Amino acid sequence: MKLIDAIELSKEYPTRNGKRQVLKNISFQVLQGDHFGILGRNGSGKSTLVRLISGIELPSQGVIKRSMSVSWPMAFTGSFQGSLTGLDNLRFIARIYGKDAGEVRPFVEDFAELGNYFLEPVKNYSSGMVARLAFALSLAIDFDCFLIDEVIAVGDARFRQRCHDELFVKRKNHAFIIVSHDPEILKTYCNRGAVLSNGQLETFNTIDEAYEHYTKIG
Repeated sequence: MKLIDAIELSKEYPTRNGKRQVLKNISFQVLQGDHFGILGRNGSGKSTLVRLISGIELPSQGVIKRSMSVSWPMAFTGSFQGSLTGLDNLRFIARIYGKDAGEVRPFVEDFAELGNYFLEPVKNYSSGMVARLAFALSLAIDFDCFLIDEVIAVGDARFRQRCHDELFVKRKNHAFIIVSHDPEILKTYCNRGAVLSNGQLETFNTIDEAYEHYTKIG
């Protein structure tokens, strides 16, 4: 069975006043096809947890076992080389994931809507253009599980609708891990839920149970 198994994850960062622990002994599982929502206030550590799941950062303690392929966080731009063009970045990422760059290029060009900028260095892009390229590249790789931080906040309404259709309609049988402080978003897209508060994660069988707990802790 394909799954993501997080076992007693902790994450701390050094500060001027000593170490700050963001996550404390978190454990959970996400199975193939799960739509798993994580509720948490701003600053609760949601984005940190997403980075650990994706492998962008390593936990201070604990382990994440992955038997399914996991995307980088949707619209994450930290892996781009600014001096390379959008096309060159596509070729690099395709090579990493064993994909034919020629096969994924038409989708990325069409979806990112960069026009001639696709052949310009990424450092010349606006933040929105970089995010659109990142989102298009995420969708061009057929991951088993997609990581989504605060759902879709990229581009105009039309582009957000295209993102919605590609993710939640065409890939509805894939697994999703969605983190947000907005319970209505998670109630729309998720069937299971968890609440992240004070560095600890409590999981629930349904998103409604997670939402009820979220409202109680204030």
